[in-house]
Amino acid sequence: MDFNAEVNKAMRLLAQQENAVFIGQSVRYDGAAIYYSLDGVPTEKRDEFPVAENLQLGYCVGLSLTGKLPICIYPRMDFMLLAMDALVNHLDKLPMFGWDPKIIIRARVGQKKPLDAGPQHTQNYTHAFRQMLTTVDVFELRRADDVLPAYELALRNKSSTIIVENPANG
Repeated sequence: MDFNAEVNKAMRLLAQQENAVFIGQSVRYDGAAIYYSLDGVPTEKRDEFPVAENLQLGYCVGLSLTGKLPICIYPRMDFMLLAMDALVNHLDKLPMFGWDPKIIIRARVGQKKPLDAGPQHTQNYTHAFRQMLTTVDVFELRRADDVLPAYELALRNKSSTIIVENPANG
Protein backbone atom coordinates (compact mmCIF):
# COMPACT_ATOMS: atom_id res chain seq x y z
CA MET A 1 0.00 0.00 0.00
CA ASP A 2 1.45 3.36 -1.08
CA PHE A 3 1.02 6.40 1.22
CA ASN A 4 0.59 8.91 -1.61
CA ALA A 5 -1.92 6.69 -3.43
CA GLU A 6 -3.97 6.45 -0.24
CA VAL A 7 -3.89 10.24 0.17
CA ASN A 8 -5.17 10.61 -3.40
CA LYS A 9 -7.95 8.12 -2.64
CA ALA A 10 -8.90 10.18 0.43
CA MET A 11 -8.94 13.43 -1.60
CA ARG A 12 -11.24 11.84 -4.17
CA LEU A 13 -13.52 10.66 -1.33
CA LEU A 14 -13.70 14.21 0.07
CA ALA A 15 -14.38 15.58 -3.42
CA GLN A 16 -17.54 13.47 -3.57
CA GLN A 17 -19.06 15.77 -0.95
CA GLU A 18 -21.23 18.30 -2.75
CA ASN A 19 -20.06 21.16 -0.50
CA ALA A 20 -16.32 20.31 -0.56
CA VAL A 21 -13.84 22.86 -1.87
CA PHE A 22 -10.05 22.47 -1.91
CA ILE A 23 -8.15 25.63 -1.00
CA GLY A 24 -4.38 26.18 -1.07
CA GLN A 25 -1.20 26.62 -3.02
CA SER A 26 -0.64 24.25 -5.96
CA VAL A 27 -4.16 22.84 -5.77
CA ARG A 28 -5.30 24.05 -9.18
CA TYR A 29 -1.96 24.64 -10.89
CA ASP A 30 1.14 22.46 -10.77
CA GLY A 31 3.95 23.93 -8.73
CA ALA A 32 4.46 21.55 -5.81
CA ALA A 33 4.18 17.81 -5.24
CA ILE A 34 0.87 18.32 -3.38
CA TYR A 35 -0.76 19.05 -6.76
CA TYR A 36 -0.54 15.39 -7.80
CA SER A 37 -2.37 14.22 -4.69
CA LEU A 38 -5.49 15.90 -6.10
CA ASP A 39 -5.55 13.87 -9.31
CA GLY A 40 -9.20 13.05 -9.98
CA VAL A 41 -10.55 15.96 -7.92
CA PRO A 42 -12.65 18.16 -10.26
CA THR A 43 -10.91 21.42 -11.16
CA GLU A 44 -14.03 23.43 -10.32
CA LYS A 45 -13.71 22.26 -6.69
CA ARG A 46 -10.15 23.64 -6.41
CA ASP A 47 -9.38 27.26 -5.52
CA GLU A 48 -5.76 28.29 -5.96
CA PHE A 49 -4.60 30.63 -3.21
CA PRO A 50 -1.63 32.99 -3.00
CA VAL A 51 1.11 32.61 -0.41
CA ALA A 52 -0.98 34.10 2.42
CA GLU A 53 -1.39 31.31 4.95
CA ASN A 54 -3.32 33.21 7.64
CA LEU A 55 -5.66 34.69 5.03
CA GLN A 56 -6.13 31.23 3.53
CA LEU A 57 -7.32 29.72 6.81
CA GLY A 58 -9.43 32.78 7.62
CA TYR A 59 -11.09 32.45 4.21
CA CYS A 60 -11.76 28.77 4.93
CA VAL A 61 -13.35 29.67 8.28
CA GLY A 62 -15.69 32.05 6.47
CA LEU A 63 -16.53 29.43 3.83
CA SER A 64 -17.30 26.87 6.52
CA LEU A 65 -19.75 29.23 8.19
CA THR A 66 -21.68 29.44 4.90
CA GLY A 67 -22.08 25.64 4.66
CA LYS A 68 -19.02 24.77 2.58
CA LEU A 69 -16.57 22.04 3.60
CA PRO A 70 -13.15 23.58 3.00
CA ILE A 71 -10.19 21.26 2.64
CA CYS A 72 -7.45 23.73 3.57
CA ILE A 73 -4.15 22.45 2.18
CA TYR A 74 -0.67 23.47 3.30
CA PRO A 75 2.14 21.80 1.31
CA ARG A 76 4.37 21.96 4.40
CA MET A 77 3.32 21.94 8.04
CA ASP A 78 5.85 24.70 8.71
CA PHE A 79 3.71 27.10 6.66
CA MET A 80 0.88 26.68 9.16
CA LEU A 81 2.84 28.72 11.67
CA LEU A 82 1.83 31.74 9.61
CA ALA A 83 -1.85 30.82 10.14
CA MET A 84 -1.74 30.53 13.93
CA ASP A 85 -4.01 33.53 14.55
CA ALA A 86 -6.79 32.11 12.38
CA LEU A 87 -6.23 28.63 13.84
CA VAL A 88 -5.83 29.28 17.56
CA ASN A 89 -7.83 32.47 18.07
CA HIS A 90 -10.64 31.89 15.59
CA LEU A 91 -11.24 28.37 14.27
CA ASP A 92 -10.52 26.77 17.65
CA LYS A 93 -12.54 29.29 19.69
CA LEU A 94 -15.66 29.83 17.54
CA PRO A 95 -17.38 26.66 18.85
CA MET A 96 -17.15 28.15 22.36
CA PHE A 97 -19.50 30.90 21.16
CA GLY A 98 -22.03 28.68 19.38
CA TRP A 99 -20.51 28.70 15.88
CA ASP A 100 -19.81 25.38 14.18
CA PRO A 101 -17.02 25.81 11.63
CA LYS A 102 -15.88 22.55 10.08
CA ILE A 103 -12.65 22.54 8.11
CA ILE A 104 -10.34 19.69 7.24
CA ILE A 105 -6.81 21.06 7.32
CA ARG A 106 -4.25 19.00 5.52
CA ALA A 107 -0.52 19.54 6.00
CA ARG A 108 2.54 17.53 5.09
CA VAL A 109 5.75 17.23 7.10
CA GLY A 110 8.56 17.70 4.61
CA GLN A 111 10.81 14.71 4.16
CA LYS A 112 14.57 14.90 4.70
CA LYS A 113 15.41 12.16 2.17
CA PRO A 114 16.39 12.01 -0.61
CA LEU A 115 16.74 15.81 -0.31
CA ASP A 116 16.70 17.73 2.97
CA ALA A 117 14.90 21.03 2.34
CA GLY A 118 16.10 22.39 5.67
CA PRO A 119 14.43 23.04 9.01
CA GLN A 120 12.05 25.69 7.64
CA HIS A 121 10.37 22.98 5.50
CA THR A 122 10.67 19.77 7.56
CA GLN A 123 9.41 20.44 11.10
CA ASN A 124 6.58 18.59 12.80
CA TYR A 125 4.40 20.68 15.13
CA THR A 126 1.74 18.03 15.82
CA HIS A 127 2.44 17.87 19.56
CA ALA A 128 2.43 21.66 19.93
CA PHE A 129 -0.85 21.97 18.03
CA ARG A 130 -2.47 19.31 20.23
CA GLN A 131 -1.45 21.28 23.31
CA MET A 132 -2.78 24.61 21.97
CA LEU A 133 -6.08 23.52 20.47
CA THR A 134 -9.25 22.77 22.39
CA THR A 135 -11.94 22.07 19.80
CA VAL A 136 -9.86 21.12 16.73
CA ASP A 137 -8.77 17.48 16.51
CA VAL A 138 -5.22 16.73 15.35
CA PHE A 139 -4.17 13.43 13.76
CA GLU A 140 -0.73 12.43 12.54
CA LEU A 141 -0.54 9.83 9.80
CA ARG A 142 2.64 7.83 9.37
CA ARG A 143 1.39 4.65 7.67
CA ALA A 144 -0.52 4.25 4.42
CA ASP A 145 -3.23 2.11 6.00
CA ASP A 146 -4.06 4.94 8.45
CA VAL A 147 -4.75 7.52 5.72
CA LEU A 148 -8.23 6.68 4.48
CA PRO A 149 -9.69 5.89 7.95
CA ALA A 150 -8.39 9.23 9.29
CA TYR A 151 -9.92 11.24 6.46
CA GLU A 152 -13.20 9.30 6.80
CA LEU A 153 -13.22 10.15 10.51
CA ALA A 154 -12.52 13.81 9.74
CA LEU A 155 -15.42 13.78 7.31
CA ARG A 156 -17.78 12.35 9.96
CA ASN A 157 -16.40 14.56 12.72
CA LYS A 158 -18.63 17.50 13.68
CA SER A 159 -15.65 19.70 14.48
CA SER A 160 -12.60 20.77 12.51
CA THR A 161 -9.66 18.45 12.04
CA ILE A 162 -5.98 18.85 11.23
CA ILE A 163 -4.46 15.88 9.46
CA VAL A 164 -0.68 15.83 9.45
CA GLU A 165 0.74 13.60 6.73
CA ASN A 166 4.11 12.35 7.88
CA PRO A 167 5.06 9.24 5.90
CA ALA A 168 7.50 7.08 7.83
CA ASN A 169 9.86 6.76 4.88
CA GLY A 170 11.71 10.01 5.53
